[in-house]
Amino acid sequence: MGEKKQKEAAQKKWKKVLFVVAAILFVVVMVVSSMGTYWITGIAPIKAGDQVAIDYTLYSATGAPVITTNQQTFKQMLENGQGVMYSNALTLTANRSATQALTPVSVYVPTGSGSWQQFAFYNPEIDALSNGVSGMRTGESKKVTITYPETMSRLFTEEDLAAVNMNMSSLSVGDTLSLGVSDNPNSSVSDATTYIRLGDVTRKTDAGVVVDFGYPYAEITVKSFTNS
Repeated sequence: MGEKKQKEAAQKKWKKVLFVVAAILFVVVMVVSSMGTYWITGIAPIKAGDQVAIDYTLYSATGAPVITTNQQTFKQMLENGQGVMYSNALTLTANRSATQALTPVSVYVPTGSGSWQQFAFYNPEIDALSNGVSGMRTGESKKVTITYPETMSRLFTEEDLAAVNMNMSSLSVGDTLSLGVSDNPNSSVSDATTYIRLGDVTRKTDAGVVVDFGYPYAEITVKSFTNS
């Protein structure tokens, strides 16, 4: 009888364990069901048409950060006496080409008393980021290469520099210049809406200084995305 009672007690114990396991699974199923398909977003990769928010750091031809959404990078650059602009997360549509020549993005420029200004992203840069996020998941990071259909280097003669109160002799290779660009090159200077663009002096010649306004790559991290 003792052995029989022990077997009955063991069976009751396992039944309780199975009941607890089943109850836990039921709760899990209920929680997942209440979330609908939202939880799948963190598992399924980004596809064309999805709305994506990214953190990013854009780099110049010299490998220095130009714009970053990373507060630590921004602070460290300033502490080292290096210029960098700060921006909030960028929202874009995966695999969708830019429909305009440039896209203005709000950036914080720390020079002087500091101010928020509009920075010009050219369409090859927006396209590279838009295509780069495809297949990524929330929290994933990668390096995105940016290519341009033509060179982003421009020659500024001594006369060009004098027109903006700059002296060629005061410039050195590695210096950064700020340029105002417009999305309507046919309008007059006084009527045009201009956005800032930074470039690095890459060469000095007898004809003037060569400035590269291209950004060869960006490091991005997917903050969140919404299925289309």
